[in-house]
Amino acid sequence: MIKAAVFSDTHGNNTLMIDAARRCRPDVLIHLGDHDRDALELREEFPDIPLYFVCGNCDLMPLAPAWDIVPLGPVKAFITHGHLYNVSRWQADSLVYAAQEQGCQIAMYGHTHSAVNDQLGGVTLINPGTAGKGRELTWALVTVFDNGAIACEIKDL
Repeated sequence: MIKAAVFSDTHGNNTLMIDAARRCRPDVLIHLGDHDRDALELREEFPDIPLYFVCGNCDLMPLAPAWDIVPLGPVKAFITHGHLYNVSRWQADSLVYAAQEQGCQIAMYGHTHSAVNDQLGGVTLINPGTAGKGRELTWALVTVFDNGAIACEIKDL
């Protein structure tokens, strides 16, 4: 079993993200952009936990790629901020296609500041919401079991 703490759209407000990661003690940390430099604070706080991160539309001189593939036990997760795939609160088709093309069972994205835990085209869609800027601050705890089953909890900060 693998636990991943997933954050997005921190926009420089990192205290709640770091506190949540400290409480849940994940096996993997994932940051989905806006601001990709915030992920470096996760690396500094948790140097022994693998960290994956991508840039977002507010990252003017990005440190990270626009997308990546994260191994989570028996499944793979396609991670991106989402803006390059035209995601919205109601639309994620191109993101799902990109995940399918890469053989991923999970597609994680941010950008909309709205949490999502859904299925589309055989892909688990996860948006942790915003951990830094908005009315409702949230993050996602994703658990991948040894048999490939995926569970996602959207948690308040």
